[in-house]
Amino acid sequence: MDHLFDFLSHFWWLIFPLSGVMGGWARSWQRSTERRHQRRLEIYRLRNQAVQAEQVALAEVESLMASHDSVNRRWLDYELDIGKLIDFPLMTDVREPLTVAFLRAKREADGLRPAAARDLTVPSRLEAYRAAVNSFEVAFSIAEQEARRIRDSNFSGPERERLATARKLLRLAENEAATPAERQAAYKRARRELDGLIVLPDATVAALEEKVAPMLDPGRSSDFPQR
Repeated sequence: MDHLFDFLSHFWWLIFPLSGVMGGWARSWQRSTERRHQRRLEIYRLRNQAVQAEQVALAEVESLMASHDSVNRRWLDYELDIGKLIDFPLMTDVREPLTVAFLRAKREADGLRPAAARDLTVPSRLEAYRAAVNSFEVAFSIAEQEARRIRDSNFSGPERERLATARKLLRLAENEAATPAERQAAYKRARRELDGLIVLPDATVAALEEKVAPMLDPGRSSDFPQR
């Protein structure tokens, strides 16, 4: 310790340059620390932005899938109700451009739909699915409005009479109070009345037969018209 004090007594002037060096080192260390802190903040900010962007994209995909489901349910209301298809035949008339447009838009949206919202992570695929769902919504709404506007006006008088007869027969075919024989006969006659007027989707026929067939004689189920 005496040697240290002896050194300092002879070289006390070194305190000034050493203090400058130490001060410079301290300031450099402080700046380095601040830069590391800023980098950590920037990394955190970028990660937070990425998480937020992912959450926003996920919410949009879920919203698009909900809209997609909503339009599909609106179409299913027609597809599973033969009475509605008779009332609004344009919805299944593939000779009508509006019907073709919405069926094509449905096929495209269904093809781009992900199995789960989290599966759609590529921005280009999200953009394509967004456009497809929007097109499906618009195309279906336009076709539905036109179908409700014209109803059965495209048919001749005798054809409209056949449609009315088919409606009555189908009500009888679905009437559980009627006998199995009456229901089967009504169903077969209704199909004949509609033949050449309305093309029924397979799902429509299957839904109707599911209502009618259980009440019929199993041994006569082969009498149902084949699709």
